[in-house]
Amino acid sequence: MKKVTMALVIAAGAMMASCNSSGEQATTTEAQNETTTEVQASAGQSAVQDDESQKNVVQVAASSPDHTTLVTAVKTAGLVDVLTNAGPFTVFAPTNAAFEQLPAGTVESLLTEEKRSDLRNILQYHVYVGVMNIDRFEDGQSLGQVNGGRVTMGVKDGKVTVNGANIIASIPTSNGVIHVIDKVLLPQ
Repeated sequence: MKKVTMALVIAAGAMMASCNSSGEQATTTEAQNETTTEVQASAGQSAVQDDESQKNVVQVAASSPDHTTLVTAVKTAGLVDVLTNAGPFTVFAPTNAAFEQLPAGTVESLLTEEKRSDLRNILQYHVYVGVMNIDRFEDGQSLGQVNGGRVTMGVKDGKVTVNGANIIASIPTSNGVIHVIDKVLLPQ
């Protein structure tokens, strides 16, 4: 009987130690999860790693050697997280050559802290909330842009323009569509 009682005491002690250890482990795991969630929340949508899904508008632009100026501007303006969200967005994306058409020093000036609000305004003028594929544009159609301004579409002989800038390519993304354009759109 003493052996059975001793065995029960040892088993009970082991179970209590096991429960205590699991409780500490659960608390530690919960704390780690909370920390991870806080880091992800502060980093925003752009911090989410997904190598399997279709790329979003920012990822597509970042992978294009013709859009390095645009990507730098989007980062400087603090719009990366916004444009990696679900959207949907229609982005009119000027090429590096389009930015080079601006007067000398314009891009460099817009990338300064003092001009950050002007840069955001210009970039938001290139974004429409919703997906507008190229076949949905009509001549004279007006679209309200994120910055509150409006752009006018032109359709003639199979060519599509936005405020006179030619759409030279269209790329579907996971959160909308990018229309590559040959000029920078400047709000009125």
